[in-house]
Amino acid sequence: MIISVVPDLMLPLAELLPKTLGPYIGLMMLGFVFAVLGHMSKARWLVAIGVMMIFFATLIFPLARIATEDDPPRPDNPIQRSIP
Repeated sequence: MIISVVPDLMLPLAELLPKTLGPYIGLMMLGFVFAVLGHMSKARWLVAIGVMMIFFATLIFPLARIATEDDPPRPDNPIQRSIP
């Protein structure tokens, strides 16, 4: 069945996603550039590509990276950080 094939494909592909924040920020900024150029040239398809790039960089790729890790990073405790 196709459902059993999807997890087998996702794990190797998720290993290709970077662990650092830089590539995600770069993809998001490039998405903003594409969207602005699309608005300036009135090309709706270019705006759509830019919006999809922003969406993937800010939500889909980071969630896929966290979901496929065995031990995802824990968020910092904001109470402990605010105490000097």
